[in-house]
Amino acid sequence: MSMSDFYADRLFNALERNEPAPGMLLVAAPGMLSDEFNRSVVLIIEHNEHLTFGVNLASRSDLAVFNVMPDWLPAVAKPQALYIGGPLNQQSVVGLAMTKAGVDMETAPQLNRLANRLAHVDLRADPGDIAELVEGMRLFAGYAEWAPGQLDGEIDRGDWFVTPALPTDVIVPGRTDLWGDVMRRQQPPLPLFSTFPADLMDN
Repeated sequence: MSMSDFYADRLFNALERNEPAPGMLLVAAPGMLSDEFNRSVVLIIEHNEHLTFGVNLASRSDLAVFNVMPDWLPAVAKPQALYIGGPLNQQSVVGLAMTKAGVDMETAPQLNRLANRLAHVDLRADPGDIAELVEGMRLFAGYAEWAPGQLDGEIDRGDWFVTPALPTDVIVPGRTDLWGDVMRRQQPPLPLFSTFPADLMDN
C-alpha cells in the first residue's frame, strides 16, 4: 500500500463527507504528493455541472500588490503581496474579501456572496468603493479548475477534505499556517494531522 493510499483509506474516506459548493474549502490530504497542491487550502468560488473553480488561499508570492495593482492597496490586507491562486492562467487575478460587519452583499453588486462575510470581488469595480465595504481582501494570480466529475473522483480517492470556509481564512496574517489552522478546527482525528510536515523528509 502506498502512502497516499494509506491516508486516503484511513483518514479522509472515513470522515463524514461535505459536498463541494461555493464557500467551501478543499483541504489537501496529508502527504499529498502533488507539488502544486501539497498543503493547499482551495476556496471554491464556482461549482456546477460544467466545472469547479477556486483559488488556493495558502500560497503567497514575493510580488508586492504595489508593483502590479497599486490602486487596490487601500482594500488589501497585510501582508500586501500577490498570492498564487493556482496553476492555471496566472496572468488573470481573482479578488476575495472579508466584508465589514453589517454589509449587505445583496445591495453591493460588486460583491458575489460565497458565505457569511465572504465575497468574490468584481475587480472591474472602483477600488475605493470596495475598500469601504471590506475588512480586507486578497488578490490571487491564477486559479485551479476541475472538469465535470474530476473533483468528485479526487475526493473519493481521498485527496481532498471538504469543509466550510471562515471569512477570516481569506485574510490570515502572513506567518499563519492556514492548512494547519483549518485542520485544527475540524473534528477528530484531523487535528492530529495539523503538524504533519510539509516535506516528508523532515519527519
